[in-house]
Amino acid sequence: MQSSTTYNVLAGRDLGRLAALSDGVFAFAMTLLVLDLRVPAVAAIKDEHQLATALLALAPRLVPYVMTFLTLGIFWVGHQTQLTLLDRTDRNLAWLTIAFLFTVTLMPFSTSLLAEFLAFRLALITYWLNILLLGVTLGAMWAYARRSSLTSAEVTYEVSATVVRRIVVAQSLYAFGAALCAFNTYVSIVFIVVVQLNYVLAPRIWPLDRL
Repeated sequence: MQSSTTYNVLAGRDLGRLAALSDGVFAFAMTLLVLDLRVPAVAAIKDEHQLATALLALAPRLVPYVMTFLTLGIFWVGHQTQLTLLDRTDRNLAWLTIAFLFTVTLMPFSTSLLAEFLAFRLALITYWLNILLLGVTLGAMWAYARRSSLTSAEVTYEVSATVVRRIVVAQSLYAFGAALCAFNTYVSIVFIVVVQLNYVLAPRIWPLDRL
């Protein structure tokens, strides 16, 4: 028992390796997304018009691709921000990070599902649930880091509250966007894209840039 306890205390303490693993998983998941955009079959294309038509047919698949690329970019920035606020890590935080990365690896699947069934509510809800899991695990990581005093001395209550508020507000907006699929899935998608663009561009004139 003593040996196991000692090992658990020693395990998962390299913050740099944790960041490297996270960057690798995000990069791989973001790269996988493009594989869902398939080049039109050569045998089916006889002229420029047919090629243009085939490329236009890819447009519905391009929307979920862009959505997910933005989503993963937003969560990568959020996770990277958390890591910069940590002074150290431990085994439990390492496994919470792995759980977070697990939800990242699910994004190519939920994106492909949404691309295939863009008008289906269940596909949109599945996609949203994936985003919800990203937010829950990211929030759990921060809550544990604060509770276990893993954050650096510069992290005040105000800084911590800002991190939590951003996660909660973003997840609330995503949930509202998903709820809009009760009326129309396309309305949901447009709303989610607008939310994503807000967090990517962070316009000064828009109040959500502070959230």
